Amino acid sequence: MNNIEVNFIIEQYEEYIADVLVEELGEIGFDSFEQTNDGLNAYIQSVVFDESKLKNLLDNFPFETSIDYKITQIETKNWNEEWEKNFFEPIIIENECVIHSSFHKNIPKVKYDIVIDPKMAFGTGHHETTSLVIAELLGMNVEGKVLLDMGCGTAVLAILASMRAAKNILAIDIDSWCTENSIENIEKNKVGGITVELGGAELLAGKHFDIILANINRNILLADMELYANCLSSGGELYMSGFYKEDIPLIEAEANRNGLKLVNFKTKNNWAVVKTIKE
Repeated sequence: MNNIEVNFIIEQYEEYIADVLVEELGEIGFDSFEQTNDGLNAYIQSVVFDESKLKNLLDNFPFETSIDYKITQIETKNWNEEWEKNFFEPIIIENECVIHSSFHKNIPKVKYDIVIDPKMAFGTGHHETTSLVIAELLGMNVEGKVLLDMGCGTAVLAILASMRAAKNILAIDIDSWCTENSIENIEKNKVGGITVELGGAELLAGKHFDIILANINRNILLADMELYANCLSSGGELYMSGFYKEDIPLIEAEANRNGLKLVNFKTKNNWAVVKTIKE
């Protein structure tokens, strides 16, 4: 399977501009990213790429800055090697959970040790949204609960939920690379009770969950929140991330329309996670 690499050069580069660009590129099918000194490299499957969508995104970009790009056809990358070359380091969250790759040595000893060898450049815990949801997961009671990891990526959340004794876990992603990598990571961590399925929110029909973790992006969350609410048990909890603090009023308004009450939120570098409960 061939991929396309798009090298973006951002005039007067600022990290927050690159973050917004990553979020918007994710909405048109880009699935992994690498930071550069003056922008970023973004990757997308050739069959998904539509340059007209990319041009429209840049024409309507919310910041007044010049963004140039160069398109290159590439063979599929080995993301394990890319992460190792680019210094993917172990990360410790809440002094309870360490996430590292199989090539790391001298891993700190904490309660939960998770091995993630990513095929994609997202879902290792390093991005603020992933670490925010992991912190929430560490603080909640999941023992014996039925849990959904929506947009599972590497399945790091599903793996941690299994380690914390969730009874039945479903991990869903629209990308076959993610579902294949999720299965590999689940096997590496020798955890059970996790089912991985390829697809989107259409897979939720007829299913019921006590807890849903949805770390995706704002537009997908807004579009699919009704489906999440419909399959959530009364008193069940929906945690959402993948958006900025400024987006919380939009998320809360849609939650209210679907019988969900926002009870709290947390932020990290302006990224947010919200907790809602089905009333």
